Amino acid sequence: MVSLHCIPLTFLLTGFAWLLLSSLLGVATLIGLVNGTPLPNWLRAIHVHGTLVGGLLQMVIGGFLVSFDPASEHKKSHSPSRVPLFLILNTATIALLAGFWLGRWTLVGLAGLVLAGIVASLAKTAWRHVQEELNVPVGAGWLYRTALAALLVGLGIGVAMAFRLVPEYYAHARLLHLHLIVMGFFTVTLLVATHQLLPALLRRELARPSLARFALGFVALGLAALIAGFVTSSLRMELAVGFFLVIAIGMCAFNLLNTWIKSGSSGNAASDHLLIGVFFLLLATITGLAMGANYLPSPPLLPIGSLHLVAYTHLAFIGFMVQIICGGLSYAIPVLLASSRVPNPKRRELYREQLETIMNSWRAVQLGTMSFGTMGLVALAALTWNLPLSSPYVHSAVWIATGLLVGSLALFTAKLAWALWLQPAAQAS
Repeated sequence: MVSLHCIPLTFLLTGFAWLLLSSLLGVATLIGLVNGTPLPNWLRAIHVHGTLVGGLLQMVIGGFLVSFDPASEHKKSHSPSRVPLFLILNTATIALLAGFWLGRWTLVGLAGLVLAGIVASLAKTAWRHVQEELNVPVGAGWLYRTALAALLVGLGIGVAMAFRLVPEYYAHARLLHLHLIVMGFFTVTLLVATHQLLPALLRRELARPSLARFALGFVALGLAALIAGFVTSSLRMELAVGFFLVIAIGMCAFNLLNTWIKSGSSGNAASDHLLIGVFFLLLATITGLAMGANYLPSPPLLPIGSLHLVAYTHLAFIGFMVQIICGGLSYAIPVLLASSRVPNPKRRELYREQLETIMNSWRAVQLGTMSFGTMGLVALAALTWNLPLSSPYVHSAVWIATGLLVGSLALFTAKLAWALWLQPAAQAS
């Protein structure tokens, strides 16, 4: 059993549970769309906010608490004072989703205020901690700070929208709200964290720290410019920035791959998820650039519908974010369980090795089903350019893609359950 006193682990596991449930709702929404029986719009809002708030935000907070001490022995990260934070976060998430379900925007706004308060309550500690402890590669501190500021502004805009304080600017506010949180916070945070986690997993420094510093800084500035392009509806600005973002993210991918090659390690499930996730981010950026270029002529070269947008956004959501989350959990779960369950350092290391073996089991299947399932959504969207939604090929594609994605999440969930079930007493003394 997992105690609430092991707060980082509790945040991570609860966040993954939210992510899993929201993903199943997303699968149902996709199947309904293809079958011509779309589900109510409020279910889409629940899917998106359940994933981002209950899932990703909660796991990022858990990762922040873990970062106080990689061995998870820092007393502050295990303090029971974090229990109210955990309970308030999940209560606010439930209230937020209930507000979307019932159409009660006041409830949505109040829940958003609580969420903004939670982030603000951590901001002072985070502001100092990222500069002192998480500034490698050099410059990571300001990137984390910028991401935190983007999250606070994005949440503030969301609250203003819920209370109908910006009715005449609602469309622009919605774009800012979504992209500040998804691009400004999650993309920057997860990409920077990958540059810190992968070297730790491979036990080797980044191949080129100066390249990482330049590329990451350019990604953050480029995303800010891209958001400005979205809000001002400047397609040519979006395309120009997107071109340079492809180069910058390509530099990140090259540097991380080079680090893996020079380490001489065969890697593990965690490092594989991280590397694949960054390459999916590069693919999503290239796809976004192509979709923008599609609108240069009038009329556009190819029609873009709902399924194409679903495929594009999930190249980033599943291909990048979920892959990075799975990589982070594959690394963190053995560390946290071993630290919380085994006081003896020697026995702790043996227990941790057993847990890592579990997380590395069925590695190729786990990575393959998630990656091919994500690409299956792209194939599904491409089919609709030539085939109607009623086509058996389209229906086959949706079931294959969703089956692979659900299968990958089910396998990862089974491995988490196996690791949680395995007690130290099961090992030889």
